[in-house]
Amino acid sequence: MARYTGPKCRLCRREGVKLYLKGERCHMEKCAIERRAYPPGAHGQGRAKRSNYGIQLREKQKVRRTYGVLEQQFRNYYEKASAMKGITGENLLMMLERRLDNVVYRAGLAGSRDEARQLVLHRHVRIGTRLVNVPSFQVKTGMQLVIKDASRTVPRLAALAESPMREPPSWLEVDHKAFTIKVVGMPTRQDVDLPIQESLIVELYSK
Repeated sequence: MARYTGPKCRLCRREGVKLYLKGERCHMEKCAIERRAYPPGAHGQGRAKRSNYGIQLREKQKVRRTYGVLEQQFRNYYEKASAMKGITGENLLMMLERRLDNVVYRAGLAGSRDEARQLVLHRHVRIGTRLVNVPSFQVKTGMQLVIKDASRTVPRLAALAESPMREPPSWLEVDHKAFTIKVVGMPTRQDVDLPIQESLIVELYSK
């Protein structure tokens, strides 16, 4: 399955909530869901009441699209989460939070997770002394991420370092002047600030 390349605002409207896929635009009046808060399509304003399955499916799609994960990738995350100790839904969210592209986004060095993914794919990010260009790489406590020296003069990165997009969560220690991100702990459920009901995803996959 190929990655979605269509209009991102359409995805937010389909899920009925801001997924913050367009960076600064999501905080402006131009945001599509602010102007048209109903699903896209000719029948978007007249859709019938959803079934339990439909509600569970939409919750799964909302999380998958928020983190930019493909369907098979998402199922693999779920299977790993269900094999771990603890609550499956929370394990799933924590693995998504620990993705390298999400960490760069959370640190405020990218306007969206798509932009953070591009930074990783284009080899702007090192972990320690090693260049890593795998967006799904799982960070661990104690790791230090560094924007490589040659990339620090990129206008977009320099601007975000000067004026970060957001405050980093408590499990990340960010020095924007030094372009470093240190993982000082593991994310918790409270660090996920989107309105997500992960129990619905577990119900969907448990059928």
